[in-house]
Amino acid sequence: MFRTLAFVALLPPMALAEPAQRIVSIGGSVTEIAAALGATARLIGRDTTSTYPPAVLDLPDVGYIRALSAEGVLALGPELIISEAGAGPREAVEVLRAAGVPFVEMPGDPSPDGILDKIDAVAKALDLPAEGAALRDAVASGLAMAKARAEAAPAPRKRVLFVLALQSGRVMAGGEGSSAEGIIHLAGAENAATGFKGYKQMTDEAVIAAAPDVILMMNREGDLAVANADVLAHPALGQTPAAQAGAMIRMDGMKLLGFGPRTPEAAAELHQSLYGN
Repeated sequence: MFRTLAFVALLPPMALAEPAQRIVSIGGSVTEIAAALGATARLIGRDTTSTYPPAVLDLPDVGYIRALSAEGVLALGPELIISEAGAGPREAVEVLRAAGVPFVEMPGDPSPDGILDKIDAVAKALDLPAEGAALRDAVASGLAMAKARAEAAPAPRKRVLFVLALQSGRVMAGGEGSSAEGIIHLAGAENAATGFKGYKQMTDEAVIAAAPDVILMMNREGDLAVANADVLAHPALGQTPAAQAGAMIRMDGMKLLGFGPRTPEAAAELHQSLYGN
């Protein structure tokens, strides 16, 4: 018995699993958080929405977050896949999970608390607890300032219509519960698009009835770009107080809607554009 115990005592301690070093990051805000945690060097692939910081643009692009190629992701040999909520298609995600590579999906609530939860989740997945706590504290401080600024916004609150795209002449807007509504509220304004959830097309009558003071859009290129001339020429948007006053704001899309580390900065920028203070 004593010889057995002595033999066991001489065994080397069990090695702890090393944190994943080959990581594919899917979703702009998740990639931004990973970079802010100091893990850029561990990233080996990204999705199309991951465009910040600029260093990640050198990584292989595995496709749009909702149109992923499982084969393209697996070809990179990842040890871990971290993703925003809503990655797809479902079949591709099932293939990735079945391949045995850990696939961690992060919380997707477009709110200040949701950002902090996402930071916690990414830090846990990357095994960076100290860095996660520091980033959480910094972002929480910025969000607290944004909330205070929003609460002090002058009345009446500006009514903002976020226009995602014009599809066949119809306005695709951000409704209740959308990330667009989240950032509008955090900037101290009201969402002019009500009565529906997420991003949907509005009828011309609904756009006119919304009567936005400001039209908010992303800086975009290509087929989905909405120029100021398109807004003014649109039969419904052109009749809104926003269009008639030329009150149109454009911002970087991922910064505006990503709900990541730059959200406090985005809220401050939008508040400044809306209220001038």
